[in-house]
Amino acid sequence: MGSACSRKRGQLLVDEEDLYSARFSKSSSFKWLLHTLPRSGSDVHRKVQGPVPARCPSLMELCVAKVREVFNELVEWNILTEELLGAFRDCALQDICLADYPGVRDAWMEVAASQGQSLLSVDISCSDVTDGGLNQLKDCINLQSLSCNYCDQISEHGLKTLSGLSNVTSLSFKKCSAVTAEGAKAFANMVNLGSLDLERCPKIHGGLVHLKGLRKLEKLNLRYCNGITDSDMKHLSGLSKLAHLNLEGCAVTAACLEVISGLVKLKVLNLGFNYITDACLVHLKELINLECLNLDSCKIGDEGLAHLKGLLKLRSLELSDTEVGSNGLRHLSGLTGLTHLDLFGARITDAGTNCLKYFKNLQSLEVCGGLITDAGVKNIKDLKALTLLNLSQNGNLTDKSLELISGLTALVSLNVSNSRVSNSGLHHLKPLQNLRSLSLESCKVTAIEIKKLQLAALPNLVSVRPE
Repeated sequence: MGSACSRKRGQLLVDEEDLYSARFSKSSSFKWLLHTLPRSGSDVHRKVQGPVPARCPSLMELCVAKVREVFNELVEWNILTEELLGAFRDCALQDICLADYPGVRDAWMEVAASQGQSLLSVDISCSDVTDGGLNQLKDCINLQSLSCNYCDQISEHGLKTLSGLSNVTSLSFKKCSAVTAEGAKAFANMVNLGSLDLERCPKIHGGLVHLKGLRKLEKLNLRYCNGITDSDMKHLSGLSKLAHLNLEGCAVTAACLEVISGLVKLKVLNLGFNYITDACLVHLKELINLECLNLDSCKIGDEGLAHLKGLLKLRSLELSDTEVGSNGLRHLSGLTGLTHLDLFGARITDAGTNCLKYFKNLQSLEVCGGLITDAGVKNIKDLKALTLLNLSQNGNLTDKSLELISGLTALVSLNVSNSRVSNSGLHHLKPLQNLRSLSLESCKVTAIEIKKLQLAALPNLVSVRPE
């Protein structure tokens, strides 16, 4: 099911006298109304009711706003057909989102393209649109956002027809074979691109060279583009405004990280599922503006974390399924701004939890599959900002742990599965009135007792395991 809409952008207003005479134009098109139209009927109402006096919207303005509303509802209710779509030809629609909508093909693109310079945003993800359909958009020169994710009928030849759309600021072609060294040439002319999503594009090798001139690029997603090599990565070195970079599962090496080390404006960096070692992390030391770092399943241990201790702006750190242990956490003690810490599968003992007490701002903590006992939970009980706590697979936790965390009243989600928690300890959870999710699978508890607790003390609980 998709959604679509048209919206007002910063357009020049026409003279009211000109507007009046234009109402009686014989033209079948009313694109001229775009200059005065608000985004929707509710916007028309706000225009009249707002603090600044405004002229009353014309009948035609209200009609066009209604057309856009009808279009949106037809898509929302999944009843827009190719035949009905024809009624919206040349209607000055600004935003058309047909992602995952059934039956979208080249004929639909003809109607979309008829919006001409009015068209600002198109999403045809998961459609059967081909090169011919995509080519229809080449004259929509004001297009700002285009998404063609999972469109496997589009080739590199179709992609190249978009090269003239220099006003595009957001572009997404997930899992698209069209993104090749040849097809990616289209990106070079899109000098206003701020966001580019090429996740899972299998033939991207050799294509990143065409990104080096995109000086406004702030977000780049190359997740699971496993054809990328060190030689490809060097072309990113000049993208000085890059703030979000996703390289998860891209076979990143130390040489790649050397390129990244110069992107000092990075705030979000995902290096998960790569062959990153302790020695590689030295290249991250200069990225002092990082707020979110994902090292999930990387080959790092305690010593590598020493290179992260200067990243004082970090808010989220993902270290799940790494070789990190208790000794490594001491390197992180100065990162007091952390709000999310994931140590799933890390080798954390009770001694290691001593470092957790420095993270008073933690809202989400996962310490699963480790070696902590009730003694270790004592170092967690004062983290009052926690809303999510996952202690699953720590097999030595008992009812005492439930007692210790009973003061964490902000908790919304709690997981203590695969532990020694029993029915006798469930009463300790009564103060956790904000709990919405509780998982106690493979514990010594019964669904009947959990249900009693839910009815008696936890009215907000909606997800429970075991059921």
